[in-house]
Amino acid sequence: MAKKITNHRDLQVYQNAFQAAMTIFEVSRSFPPEERYSLTDQSRRSSRSVCGQIAEGWRRRRYEAAFINKMNEAEGEAAETQTWLEFSVQCATWRRMRDVSYIEYITRFSELW
Repeated sequence: MAKKITNHRDLQVYQNAFQAAMTIFEVSRSFPPEERYSLTDQSRRSSRSVCGQIAEGWRRRRYEAAFINKMNEAEGEAAETQTWLEFSVQCATWRRMRDVSYIEYITRFSELW
């Protein structure tokens, strides 16, 4: 029997997004200082926003249009996160990171939707 979903934290998509955002936070701690206000902040902000949009959408699920809008916003934030992760690879910041697979996290954000 499937577990009853009582809040947004029970949603698998939320759990996946939250874990990915936490990993991005940890990994981005090793980004160069000159990227603090660009690559680091933007990666963290957009990855966290995915979770926030999912949570808001869950609360507005009674209103189909509002729910769909929030899920679309979450998808957009996930795409933005993918873009920032791609920049981190091209800027060689990801290569400095230990034991973290870029492909794993870019795929995780792709598979959210």
